Amino acid sequence: MLNDKITVTHKHEFAADVILDKLNDMMKPKLIISIGGEVGSGKSTLAYSLAHKLKKINIRSKIIDLDDFYTVAPLERKAWRRQHGIDSVGPNEYDWGKIIHVINDFLEDNTSIMPCVDLITDYVDEIKTNFKGVDVMIINGLYATKLKEADLRVFIELTYDETKEAQIFAEKEEMTAFRKQILEREHEMVQQLKTGCDLFFDFDATLDKYHL
Repeated sequence: MLNDKITVTHKHEFAADVILDKLNDMMKPKLIISIGGEVGSGKSTLAYSLAHKLKKINIRSKIIDLDDFYTVAPLERKAWRRQHGIDSVGPNEYDWGKIIHVINDFLEDNTSIMPCVDLITDYVDEIKTNFKGVDVMIINGLYATKLKEADLRVFIELTYDETKEAQIFAEKEEMTAFRKQILEREHEMVQQLKTGCDLFFDFDATLDKYHL
């Protein structure tokens, strides 16, 4: 996503180091890491921190944000959700076919055209990426750990109350009653994906402490 807020703290750096230690035992060409968890839990920031640490050791990585792959564009999504009801919120809102296509392009060293949401305009742009020579794909998003193609699944834990606090802090969207319903629904969906994850991080939403 373009123009997203990224604030890297010591907890993200520490978590990225833990992931790097894990990768020492499993590194291979074309490795896929998925980072999932609640809204505002720090998925994008952890992905960013990890990618920069990989660059320092000459491993080229590419970050894929699943929020770019919603089937309904940001400008229409709120109305669409109201029309279809709260039960429509969840993994089925993503274009998984397009996501798998991009993953296959990565695995096959192809050039890929991907959607990219500009958070200033809320328009969905397109970016063209050459995956040749890219060794690691880092996929972050609410339901990223759903992907069976991932070699390492990372889950960031955050309580529902912390999720609301993180949303307010990030100023991503006005906290209306309907938005709270959406967060509750997403919380339920995300929690179902914890099973089978390889690493768990429990970040506190106040951004000044963490624990594993």
